[in-house]
Amino acid sequence: QVQLVESGGGLVQAGDSLRLSCAASGRTASSYSMGWFRQAPGKEREFVAAITRSGDATYYSSSVKGRFTISRDNAKNTVYLQMNALKPEDTAVYYCAARSPYASDYRAMSTYSYWGQGTQVTVSS
Repeated sequence: QVQLVESGGGLVQAGDSLRLSCAASGRTASSYSMGWFRQAPGKEREFVAAITRSGDATYYSSSVKGRFTISRDNAKNTVYLQMNALKPEDTAVYYCAARSPYASDYRAMSTYSYWGQGTQVTVSS
């Protein structure tokens, strides 16, 4: 069992930066691959970024690639999402999620077993 708690959301202006954190609890938290998803009002939840359990590989959606960076510190059981050059269309609730490192399709929500409660990011123009 893994519990996930996101933090770091807030209200910023376009062009600003934010860093989200996801604290994982549980003895084997570092054994999981991790992902970030987001859900804007009236839209489906979508994949943002993922990272392998060792951190040796990362993946991004095309809409955030080059602006967002996912990383993890296994000693702290924490995953981060550094978001730069934020745009109004990045406004959403951001969720972190954990999945088995052996599952396929890191972009698919169905492959993630554990989810946090989400943190709101609002970007004003």
